[in-house]
Amino acid sequence: MTISRRDLFKVGLAAGTALSIPSVLRAQTASAGSRTVHMVKSDLRVFDPIWSAASITADHGAAIYDTLFSLDSKFMPQPQMVGKWGVSDDKKTYTFELRDGLGWHDGTPVTAADCVASIRRWAEVAPGGQLIKALANDISKKDDKTFTIALKEPLGLLVEILADLTPPCLYVMREKDASRPATEQVTTKIGSGPFRFNEGLAKPGASITYDRNDKYVPRKESSDGLAGGKVVKVDRVIWDVIADQQTAMAALQAGEIDYFETPPADLYSLVESDPNLELQVLDKAGWDALVRINFLQPPFNSVKARQAILHLIDQEAFMRVMAPDPKYSSTLTSIFGDATPVSNDENTGWYKKGGDPEQAKQLFKEAGYAGEKVVIMQPTDWAEASNASQLLAAALQKIGVNAELASMDWGQLSTRRANKGPIENGGWNMFISTEADYSLGNPLTDPLLTANGDQAWYGWPKNNEYEALRAKWANIATLEERKALARKMQAIWWDFVGDVRLGKYISPIARQKTLTGLIGMPQTVPMWNMQKDSA
Repeated sequence: MTISRRDLFKVGLAAGTALSIPSVLRAQTASAGSRTVHMVKSDLRVFDPIWSAASITADHGAAIYDTLFSLDSKFMPQPQMVGKWGVSDDKKTYTFELRDGLGWHDGTPVTAADCVASIRRWAEVAPGGQLIKALANDISKKDDKTFTIALKEPLGLLVEILADLTPPCLYVMREKDASRPATEQVTTKIGSGPFRFNEGLAKPGASITYDRNDKYVPRKESSDGLAGGKVVKVDRVIWDVIADQQTAMAALQAGEIDYFETPPADLYSLVESDPNLELQVLDKAGWDALVRINFLQPPFNSVKARQAILHLIDQEAFMRVMAPDPKYSSTLTSIFGDATPVSNDENTGWYKKGGDPEQAKQLFKEAGYAGEKVVIMQPTDWAEASNASQLLAAALQKIGVNAELASMDWGQLSTRRANKGPIENGGWNMFISTEADYSLGNPLTDPLLTANGDQAWYGWPKNNEYEALRAKWANIATLEERKALARKMQAIWWDFVGDVRLGKYISPIARQKTLTGLIGMPQTVPMWNMQKDSA
C-alpha cells in the first residue's frame, strides 16, 4: 500500500506540470480578469443543502441561498433575512418579520410562505429542526412578510437552532421548491443569496460557475463570521473539479487557480516555500475524523462487531496518514469533540495506543462473523480519507475480515451513502468522514450525535436510552448540567458504538496570496467578502 507520493509530486511540480492542467481550465483563466476566482473543491453532485449534509453542498447553499439567522465570529446568532423578531410573554410564540429588499433570483419577492415551507422541510431531517417540529403547535405565515412559530412549551434555544451552521443548515428556498419532501432532491438552483448559479456554464464533473447577484441587498452591518453584510467583491467564482491532486497543486503553483481546498498534507512545506502561496487555517478548532458504520447490514448490525472496530483502530497511525505533521493532529476519545465545553473522558477505557487487534479479532468471533464481505467506500479525490480507507481495509484484513475497497469520488460517495440496502444492491458497510469539532458540542443540532434509527445520519445508529438523554439537552440551563448529561450520553454511546473516532486534525487550505478576505468559520466556506488583488 503506497500512502505518500511526496517524491513523485515534487519531481512533477519542479518540472512545471502546469502542462497537465486541463485545456479548458487554461482557457477559462486566460479569458478571466482579476474579478474571477477559481476554487478547486470536490466534485459537487448534490445541490440540495437540505437533502444532503455534505459540507460542499452547504458551501453551494451559502452561495445561492440565504438564512433567517447566521452566527457571528463569536458563534452568537444574528438576524440575516429577519428584520425584526420577538417572543410572547409566555415564551411560547415567536414572531419574525422579514427585512426589506429580499428577492429570488427569478425576480419574485421572498415571502413568509417561503420561510414557513423551508422551516418545515428542514425540520424533517435536521436534528434541531426535528426538535422544533416536535414542540410546535403551528408554524405559519401571518402576512407576506411575517410568520410565527407557536410552541407547546418554551424552547430558549430556538433562535440558536435556527442559526446553527451544522449541515443541513436552514437555507430558505422558494415555497414551490420547499414543498417537496426532504427525502426528494430539489433540482432547481434558484435562491435569494449573494450569488446566482450559472446554468449555462455548468459542466458536470468539470466546473460550476457562480455569478455575483447584482440585485442582492446586503445587511448594513459589517461582515462578522457568517453574519452581517454579505458583500460580494468579485464578479464570478468558478468551482473547478480537478480530481488529481498533483494536477491541482501544479495549477495552484502556475497561478491557474486561486484556492485549493485540500492540498496534500505531505506537500504543505512546498506551499510554504512558494513566495506566491500561503496555507490558511479557516477552521481553527479543526476536524474530527471518524468511521461511519452501517447498523442495518451485517456484520455491523451486531454490537460486538462495532465494538471490534472501536478496539481495532490505531489513532496515531490514522493521523499519520491523514495529517503527517504532528503539529496538525491529535488523538480523540470524546464524542463531543476535543475543544468543546462538554468534551469529556467518560467510558474511554477502550482507548489503547496502537489499538488492540487481538481484542478486535475476538469480538468479531463473538459477533458470529462468518467471512461476509465488508465494503468500505473510498473517496479517491480526498487524499486523507482515501489513505485512511486503505489503512482501515488493511487493518481489517490482518484480523481475518473480508474487507474490500469500493473506489469512487466524494460526489459518488455522498450519493451512495443514502442507500440503506444490502451490499449486492449497491449498499455499503463503512466510510470515513469528518465533522467540525465545533459542531460536536451540541447534540441537538449535530446529525452525527443522533441515534434515532431511520431518522439518524448515514449509518442509522439506534439506541433509545441515549436518545432519551439527548432529548433532555434542550431543557438544561447551566453548563455544569450539560457537562454531567454529556458524560452520561458518552457512556452509553461507547457501549453501543454509534461510530468510531480516528483522531482530530487541522486542515489548512492553500491559496494565492492575492486572494484575501476569506472568512474563517467551521463547516462553511462562504464566497462573499473575499477579493482578488492584482499580483
